[in-house]
Amino acid sequence: MTRRWYRWWPVFLLLWVQVAVAEVPVPDPDWAVARAQFTTGIRNREPVDKVVVLSPPSREIYFFTDLRHLEGREVQHRWSYRGRVVSMKPFAVKGARWRVYSKNVIEPEQTGEWSVTVYDQSGWPLHTELFLYEPAQAGALSTPVARPEDSSE
Repeated sequence: MTRRWYRWWPVFLLLWVQVAVAEVPVPDPDWAVARAQFTTGIRNREPVDKVVVLSPPSREIYFFTDLRHLEGREVQHRWSYRGRVVSMKPFAVKGARWRVYSKNVIEPEQTGEWSVTVYDQSGWPLHTELFLYEPAQAGALSTPVARPEDSSE
């Protein structure tokens, strides 16, 4: 009797793999993060600058995303510090073009690499951006380092 079971075991395994693969969510190719950037502020639902390096005394930073074709879905900003998720902010997308942002306050000792990854509701990563939080320089006034905005919009 046990020999018959071993004969059918590969068939059961193949069926299980096919079912498991069928349940993996596949993103729609139209889903897009049209723009994503770190900024020191938001004005009229738009970022005021583009930050790649931030230093104390600045501690507040925003992550802005311009989402396309994700209406009716939920997206999430996952803030990570040195590879570890430190906060998650979900958003309900209510239009074909939807702009959202989240804010993080950084402690002075949290220097190093930060990132935010945008995930859809199934857990599929849509976009990742990085910035660097530098330690304060003794005796120097610090301001965010910003890149000029592209004028191609």
